[in-house]
Amino acid sequence: MKPNPAPILEDKDNEDLFEHFRFVADPGQGQLRVDKFLGIHMKQTSRNRIQKAAEAGAILVNGKAVKSNHKVKPKDIVTLVLAHPPRDKTLLAEDLNLDVIYQDEDVLLVNKRAGMVVHPAHGHYSGTLINGLMHLFANLPGNDQERPGLVHRIDKDTTGILVIARTEQAMTMLAAQFADHSCEREYIAIVWGDLAKDEGVIEGYLGRSLKDRKLMAVFSDSSQGKHAITHYKVIERFRFATMISCRLETGRTHQIRAHFKSIGHPLFGDPSYGGQNIPDKHGLPRFKDFMRNSLGILPRQALHAKSLGFMHPSKGERMRFVTELPEDMLAIIERFRRYVGV
Repeated sequence: MKPNPAPILEDKDNEDLFEHFRFVADPGQGQLRVDKFLGIHMKQTSRNRIQKAAEAGAILVNGKAVKSNHKVKPKDIVTLVLAHPPRDKTLLAEDLNLDVIYQDEDVLLVNKRAGMVVHPAHGHYSGTLINGLMHLFANLPGNDQERPGLVHRIDKDTTGILVIARTEQAMTMLAAQFADHSCEREYIAIVWGDLAKDEGVIEGYLGRSLKDRKLMAVFSDSSQGKHAITHYKVIERFRFATMISCRLETGRTHQIRAHFKSIGHPLFGDPSYGGQNIPDKHGLPRFKDFMRNSLGILPRQALHAKSLGFMHPSKGERMRFVTELPEDMLAIIERFRRYVGV
């Protein structure tokens, strides 16, 4: 067997902690189990780690997920996704002018701005929400040195409310509430298209897309993902787009973004799930030009974590916090209203 070229490290800016590798089987190669094939070309990676990747559906041959005993044939394209190993990196405290909307001895609530990563990860070891919190608060709890106090997160370009634990007890109790879905979470989103119903439920199994492992997709089979439920209600219609309220019954990665993509209504501005593709529309003046300018105002997913409710860890009372929509979403809403004559 001829030596294979070095692996191609793809998606360097991937916010999730994954490395992407791609290999092409030599034309003169005989059939070989995929775990052995990868073991030959990734000598620094243990066989157990490779087999676990196969169990997770992270090894693809010619674009299809395979088991570890799958036989690789000549010229097959083998791709592999592995989580980055933990990195020993000192967490830096940075003054990031965080918008802290509430704090007491147990919890603090932050209104996160767009473009800010929540916690340090591959490619983002500074400028994160956690870096900013370390500047303001000492001794945040947590068993992960890169995520002190963190019990949930929202995407980099999603704005809105997050709760942070300030004690070990608060962290344990808040984590339990997120796990049993007793927290109340409401998001405001703008989606492409005119939704057929004033309210509804989107349900399915959310897992890594088989086409792009950075993204999530909705499956009908529980073996391909985790159960995810999103409830929505229409707030306002703009003919070509709809503003909605979403209530999460579960909290999966990219849940709202992937759910609405799956029903043909991606979030406006979402660069990963088709939200920057301007649909053909008739009957409205200079529609494409108007939309190009609108996407310049809001070049991210139109998604805001508006409110969060939970049982306070020590007070034993229900608390609910609400944030206002960010300026870019407000500007788009007013722009859409004027355009359709609302």
